[in-house]
Amino acid sequence: MEKVAVTGLGVVSPSGIDLHQFWANVKAGRPAVEKIERFDASKYTSRIAGHVKELEAYSNVSSRLLKKIDVFSHMALVASELAIQDAKLDLESENKERAGIFMGNAIGGWLYGETELRDLYIEGREGVSPFMASAWFPAAPQGQVSIRYGLKGYSKTVVADRASSLMAIAYAARTINRGKNDFILAGGMEAPVTPYALLCCQTSGVLTQQNETPHTAYKPFAKGRDGLAIAEGAGIVVLEPMQRVASRGVPVYGYIAGFGTSTDAVDRIDPASDGGELARAIGIALDNAGLRPEAIDYVCLDGAGTPLGDVTETLAIKKAFGDHAGRLVCSAPKAVFGNLLGATGAVDLITTLLAMQYNTVPPTINLDEPDPECDLDYCPGEAREMEINNALIINRGRGGINCALVVQKN
Repeated sequence: MEKVAVTGLGVVSPSGIDLHQFWANVKAGRPAVEKIERFDASKYTSRIAGHVKELEAYSNVSSRLLKKIDVFSHMALVASELAIQDAKLDLESENKERAGIFMGNAIGGWLYGETELRDLYIEGREGVSPFMASAWFPAAPQGQVSIRYGLKGYSKTVVADRASSLMAIAYAARTINRGKNDFILAGGMEAPVTPYALLCCQTSGVLTQQNETPHTAYKPFAKGRDGLAIAEGAGIVVLEPMQRVASRGVPVYGYIAGFGTSTDAVDRIDPASDGGELARAIGIALDNAGLRPEAIDYVCLDGAGTPLGDVTETLAIKKAFGDHAGRLVCSAPKAVFGNLLGATGAVDLITTLLAMQYNTVPPTINLDEPDPECDLDYCPGEAREMEINNALIINRGRGGINCALVVQKN
């Protein structure tokens, strides 16, 4: 795979919206998971989440448009604007027919959907907004970003559970390689902190039930872990071919260098118990990047926080990296702010690129008592200064959807 440059970052997260604020909070391990208070969650088994705050302070979306879209599209618009500004793109001088949008999410815009369905049953069809059909479905953010900026190039929306946005970014990079677009806005968004969306996540059985201690409930690789804490947010990056970046003379955060994917095909929710297919996806990504396992310095982990998920991820890394697994530094930064489901890969990529820029591995918080079966170096508790030249990002969706992305500094 020919390397594809990342020139702009935009993040909307429970740990902050400004890039510097976001990195400072993640690096310091400041927990952002808290009790859900926007609706009565008392009857749910999991009642905690990571919430985005101050979105309006960064928004330039009109109040008229806000009535027509779900919050996951709003977050996507804010993150896209931040990424465009960060990449110093002058859209008026671009060929917008060669500008693409690749987005991923797992659930869609359920706050809008829930509200309108409630009105349907209370008021009848006259009570339903005409924008219902265009507000909730997974491709809505892609459409809203396209309309806002007039971008008309080859574009896609990917729905692959928690692997959605990492897949979207990888497919965007491949599209750049094929010469179909001059640049692409790629990433993901998720807004699952709503009554029905939370119920859907609850029935999957992957959510933590340690509601009395929100800050320490999401504890990947720790003894006593019982699942993830959901979070809302968005992450968007700008991807460009290397030759275009050279002509524009803009800074580069890093490069997408390789991608691998596989499927366990054993259960609709649980991954395979041996981690074999995830190990194969990692191997494909390394081969695609032309790197040997020992070239990887850092692994940004999926860190599902489930008993089976963390053990099988550890097994997969050992199988894929062999003796080098014991020398790898890994971490699950998402334990700080929660798991963004379909948007998690995009925010993982942004976190990894910032880790490369600042030569610092962000910590895995809440890992005071590791599970003996999870025996890698997860950078527990505190950030660690370390040069990172080559990194691997792992995301996994329910049912054993495995994705691995290789990122390089140079």
